[in-house]
Amino acid sequence: MGFPDNFLWGGATAANQCEGGFDRDGRGLANVDLMPHGEDRWKVAVGAMKMFEVNSNYFYPGHDAIKMIDYYKEDIAMLAEMGFKTYRLSIAWSRIYPKGDELEPNEQGLQFYENLFKECRKYNIEPLVTITHFDCPIHLTKEYGSWKNREMIVFYERLCRTLFTRYKGLVKYWLTFNEVNMILHAPFMAAGVFIEEGEDANQVKYQAIHHELVASALATKIAHEIDPDNKVGCMLAAGNYYPYTPNPDDVFDAMMKDRDNYFFIDVQSRGSYPNYAWKRMEQLGVNLDIEEGDLELLKNNTVDFISFSYYSSRTTSVDPNVVEQTDGNAFKTIKNPYLSESEWGWQIDPLGFRITLNSLYDRYQKPLFVVENGLGAYDKIEADGSIQDDYRIEYLAAHIKAMKDAIELDGVEVLGYTSWGCIDLVSASTGEMSKRYGYIYVDRDDEGNGTYKRIPKKSFYWYQHLIETNGSEL
Repeated sequence: MGFPDNFLWGGATAANQCEGGFDRDGRGLANVDLMPHGEDRWKVAVGAMKMFEVNSNYFYPGHDAIKMIDYYKEDIAMLAEMGFKTYRLSIAWSRIYPKGDELEPNEQGLQFYENLFKECRKYNIEPLVTITHFDCPIHLTKEYGSWKNREMIVFYERLCRTLFTRYKGLVKYWLTFNEVNMILHAPFMAAGVFIEEGEDANQVKYQAIHHELVASALATKIAHEIDPDNKVGCMLAAGNYYPYTPNPDDVFDAMMKDRDNYFFIDVQSRGSYPNYAWKRMEQLGVNLDIEEGDLELLKNNTVDFISFSYYSSRTTSVDPNVVEQTDGNAFKTIKNPYLSESEWGWQIDPLGFRITLNSLYDRYQKPLFVVENGLGAYDKIEADGSIQDDYRIEYLAAHIKAMKDAIELDGVEVLGYTSWGCIDLVSASTGEMSKRYGYIYVDRDDEGNGTYKRIPKKSFYWYQHLIETNGSEL
């Protein structure tokens, strides 16, 4: 059996991590442009530093990133050389609507993405477009409080109508919000939301999420109206929780933490807040401001497929003496003694990937799309100019084998697989370039120095062969 003949192999990037040109062609400033490199990066994310403008004391790695705005034709040609069937990328909202609340879009921004999508189509690469990959025009944060304010639904609707109309026939697959559950962990980075002093953090975050969920349902409705061929998905940062011990208290805690992840996807996929969600908000003292028509909109406009990122499983315990933690995609969890870890402390669990695939499919019974999975590692250019990233090949092969087992042995329906950072880009968590994920090396260091030359790694040719054989030769 193996992978279906129409399986969509590819890779993924985000505009704010690869595009560059943050102030070119009319693009406005966004929250993601204010995330500096270094120890202050996450201070911004938690609201300890309000920088609504660029500060000359800091280096902002995303401003230039890997300059894909200039290199996109060369980059897409290299993706095509690997045999990509799809390429996941995102829209920079402030490139289309620089302030976010304008009535008319920025034509230069629209033309850039039209050119990019046409370049993909030239090579028969299907664009998979994330409408909002953490981007929020900073004007919307300053003037409206970002997603705390219901007005954001109006601005997002305008953005979506513009995109669906302009790119009809060029783009078929859309994702509304990247890792929608991340707002609970990093509200500024994930959604441009600041928790002000004296505000109830839970009330702010859950209300903001409600606005995003309504906006997502509205986008799904509009996408289907403008082009019935459109397929719209939701996206979560996934990874099942393991109980640290068989203690029923640990098992129950793992179940509850899994629910925190599924919370918003339940709404987007099933069309309503589950009972446990109402109870959780009641316990937190959260009272959602729900307007007439919201719940009906959610019910009638569920997503067509479920997409997710997977980097690692997670482990939890109620025992206060179990304290050793590991890092991973903004989710710090108890260290699992049975797993190895990456150079950045992210634990490696291919079987956990298969478990997650099964859990999501069992829960939703909708097609899945793996849109992020990869290994951040230090890469070295050898004396002969090659980059021997066998560790990356080993990681990806083990995870793709687990995905194949989920499809072939467990019956999970998976539309495609786009590994994260198919070309080296700026790390969202650290702002580093040295934390590399790609099949393609980009000559740029953590301080922004380099020629930006693109160099295929050993994994480039491995993935090329894997796609050519449709995953049959790992």
